[in-house]
Amino acid sequence: MSTPLILFIIISAVALLLFMVLKLKISAFIALLITAIFVGITAGMPLEGVLKSVQDGMAGTLGFVATVVGLGAIFGQMLESSGGAESLARHLIKKFGVKRAPWAMTLTGFLVAIPIFFDVGFIILVPIVYALSRDTKRSLLYYAIPLLAGLAVTHSFIPPTPGPVAVADIINAQLGWVILLGAILGIPVVIIAGPLFGGYISRKIYLVPPFDFDKQIEETEEKTLPSFTSIAVIIFIPLFLILLNTVTGLAVSKEWIRQSFWTDVVEFIGHPFTALIIATLTAIYFLCIRRGMEKQEILDLSTKALGPAGIIILITGAGGVLKQVLVDSGMGEMMAASMAGSSLPPILLAWMLAAVVRITQGSATVAMITAAGIIAPVIDLFELNDPQRALIVIAISSGATLLSHVNDSGFWLVGKYLGMNEKQTLQSWTVMESIIAVTGLAFALLASFFF
Repeated sequence: MSTPLILFIIISAVALLLFMVLKLKISAFIALLITAIFVGITAGMPLEGVLKSVQDGMAGTLGFVATVVGLGAIFGQMLESSGGAESLARHLIKKFGVKRAPWAMTLTGFLVAIPIFFDVGFIILVPIVYALSRDTKRSLLYYAIPLLAGLAVTHSFIPPTPGPVAVADIINAQLGWVILLGAILGIPVVIIAGPLFGGYISRKIYLVPPFDFDKQIEETEEKTLPSFTSIAVIIFIPLFLILLNTVTGLAVSKEWIRQSFWTDVVEFIGHPFTALIIATLTAIYFLCIRRGMEKQEILDLSTKALGPAGIIILITGAGGVLKQVLVDSGMGEMMAASMAGSSLPPILLAWMLAAVVRITQGSATVAMITAAGIIAPVIDLFELNDPQRALIVIAISSGATLLSHVNDSGFWLVGKYLGMNEKQTLQSWTVMESIIAVTGLAFALLASFFF
């Protein structure tokens, strides 16, 4: 199969996916499956082989992703329902002081988005933004942009949020390295897109809190919230255990320490499955049971959390099918051979794929998973190490944040809650998302020189 034909099939597949999602309004899950079948047939695979690739790709992907995303969703729901996000925000604002509140909101967003979905975290915390703006008479954007940047960067860069978990599984990247590099690279990205850009844009666009939310602010202030320490510890439990597993595995492979019963125990409790089970049970006990929540209510919250998680799990499975079809058809190997002579590094190519899909159809999740499915067979043949694969995850996640505009639900959510028109939302939210995308790529490329 020639390179031009491979390129034609890939471009046709992406065009077909976008047509189904945008024009026909077909679910991304179904659209990705149809796209994968289209690729298999046009690549000359036998029909039975295409169906087997669909089954193998779905099964191979969901075994890991369904468990991690499902547990992560329940974990986040417990933190959300207990008032953990508000507790973090109020404690950090008190410690930083009102003058440095934008930095407190950045750190709040950065921490809260680890267990909680982006949109949920924003809706929970926006009353605090209103209160700060009301008390200081500054533009809402002075506090909202730092919060949004913190939420967006962590939501894209740091597991166990669904996007990076899904991409990491599809391209076979180790979660510990994704967490470590996502946090390291995410810090300068969030500073640039958050407090720095927020300070600038708030001088250009002055927004006041919508009066409708005064009652919501009062209700939030009256809540009895869990302690900052308990929330911080619970959030960091899965991150610490997964990172400890990664460090232990690296030390054993480099023969810095010998493999023993204790290293096996560390690797067991540091596996994402075990780490998230421990974190979720800890959250249920300390944030729910100890605070007097009924068992039925806890069960109802757990069931509620799995609704949005189920959609992400199925879309990720369909992305795994696309990857499997590319591998089984032999196109992945041919793409890698043609890329070997290309001047484009895999990080840049992965970013561009995610960016094109993101700009065209709006969904960051679909953009991430589509890009990961296409690039995965190529990465497998480049023999990248664990840190390099983690940088590919960050590049894809960065590309999937570029130019959020009217086809992205986040665009309307932020505009509505901050009382902005379309032009103001483009000038603030869209630019902030694009800063994250470009600086994320830049720092990923810079980091690639050290691994």
